[in-house]
Amino acid sequence: MSDIDISTATVSRLPRYLHAAVDLAADKEATVSSEQLAALTQVNPATVRRDLASLAITGRRGVGYDTAYLVYEISNALGLNQESPVAIVGAGNIGRALCNYLGFSERGFPIRLVLDSDQAKVGKPVGDLTVQSMDDLEELVQAHSIELGIIATPAEYALTVAERLVRAGVTSLLNFTTQMLDLGNHAVVRKVDLATELQILSYFGQRLGTTSAEAASQI
Repeated sequence: MSDIDISTATVSRLPRYLHAAVDLAADKEATVSSEQLAALTQVNPATVRRDLASLAITGRRGVGYDTAYLVYEISNALGLNQESPVAIVGAGNIGRALCNYLGFSERGFPIRLVLDSDQAKVGKPVGDLTVQSMDDLEELVQAHSIELGIIATPAEYALTVAERLVRAGVTSLLNFTTQMLDLGNHAVVRKVDLATELQILSYFGQRLGTTSAEAASQI
């Protein structure tokens, strides 16, 4: 993992730059300008330059950034140059869907464990894995050197699960429940609330619909 200290806002944009750079490299594009990268990622060109400069990545005037170098340096900053094993807690609909998503492994996050407290699910296959019992969480997490935990349980169990994962040595958590998790400085938690995202889309969708209707009425 890179020890470069960069802002949270910059970190949130790095995966977009990486995705664009990977696609460009696949298309045999040797270089990319900040303007091109900005257009591909919908980020202001000046912001692109500042973000990359914070990683000590500089381009050549009139040429741009070396695409392969961008992929390497951004991957290094995000800690993607080595695998980070993942455990999913919760073998319900979301947990099973995440288990079957191949994109995690392709990006260096192999799913090594899926756990559940429901004995009716324990022992059942999910993708290439078998659901393990929550009774063995601590031992399994340590045995598989789990670095990231995904919580896909009912909301009322999320905090207990998070605390157990942290005690087992996991310090990075992705929370798919509606429960807010405050673990202090013991873990980094990112929350994924699909319902909230749909509500936000609904709001902007209504505004776009109204604007489109007004524009159409003026034709």
